[in-house]
Amino acid sequence: MNRYIQEANQQFISAYNRYPIILDHGEGMYLYDIDGKRYLDFGSGIGVCGLGYHDPNYTRMLQGQIEKLLHTSNLFYNVPAIEAAKQFNQAANMEQVFFTNSGAEAIEGAIKIAKKYHFLKYKNKNGEIIAMEKSFHGRSMGALSITGQEAYQEPFGPMLPHIKFAEFNDLESVKQLITENTCAIFLETVQGEGGIYPATDFFIKGVRQLCDEHKILMISDEIQCGMGRCGQMFAYQIYNIVPDIVVSAKGLGCGIPVGAIGTRGLATGILNAGDHGTTYGSNPLATAAVISVFNLYNQYRILSNVNAMTAYLDKELSELVLQKTVIKEVRGLGLMKGIELFVPATSYIKALQELGIIVIPSGTHVIRLLPPLIVQKEHIDMLVQALRKIL
Repeated sequence: MNRYIQEANQQFISAYNRYPIILDHGEGMYLYDIDGKRYLDFGSGIGVCGLGYHDPNYTRMLQGQIEKLLHTSNLFYNVPAIEAAKQFNQAANMEQVFFTNSGAEAIEGAIKIAKKYHFLKYKNKNGEIIAMEKSFHGRSMGALSITGQEAYQEPFGPMLPHIKFAEFNDLESVKQLITENTCAIFLETVQGEGGIYPATDFFIKGVRQLCDEHKILMISDEIQCGMGRCGQMFAYQIYNIVPDIVVSAKGLGCGIPVGAIGTRGLATGILNAGDHGTTYGSNPLATAAVISVFNLYNQYRILSNVNAMTAYLDKELSELVLQKTVIKEVRGLGLMKGIELFVPATSYIKALQELGIIVIPSGTHVIRLLPPLIVQKEHIDMLVQALRKIL
């Protein structure tokens, strides 16, 4: 294993702080390294693998598409893309969708829609976006510009102009930033990299109302919290609101790289031919994965399982908080949980790895739980038992 890691460190650009584990294969809720050690996975590839690993039905569906057609270019139609679009729009309450290769790329497209929306209204290039402090939307330049954490931005400035930052869950701070040039309000329904903070009901409904009053686009980043993770297909549906644009990825493909920009109402019909594009957008393999995910979520009753397991996980974590003084707070929505500690979380994450359990950080003091959505009580029991041991 050390030989592989040494080769990797020589060959790769050092953009990631990787753990010294080389994963080889997976089965259900478990991952295995090249030495055969088994890990119970509570990270799901940072919220990607909602169906776990090596699901036979998912594999069979993708094999069927691989044998037919992998790529066509966006100069032609293909049936998987059309069917995936219908399923996505229905699930997200959207009217139209643009498929991308990743979440960051989908964020870029959403920014362009907001900018052009303002340009068409006022014939100027001064459209302003209100984003949130402590947010994270990706590492491409546009996504970085609306990410409310200076540590990510500082070496790469200047950022895009006309971006303002409000306090998440502080509606008054949003109101104070609105001007005649405001074209969009951008927010994660649940902040992920910022520490696992869900939007409050008052805040997200207030943002929706402000957008309606001022004809501003409400853009919801559901890359991490969407696709069933919080108990509804999209987290904003828990609040009974619908944004003008939703950005999706991660669990949308359950392992195949694919993202999406969904639009409705004022945001629909903004982009015309030539305004935006991507070589692999609406790729038949990627969109076959999207179809498979929606079909299997329905077949396996994934949302019902998420809600049942959320209730059990919440109960177990509540008891753990009472037992362990090192825990400051547990927060989150559905199967997207953050255990904030009074001390840095790094040593505890590594201790869990030694016990054969994978969790991931969110910032410096938060243990983030993002299990595959097929998780069962026995897996939660294993996690909680390990947390009791190491905390």
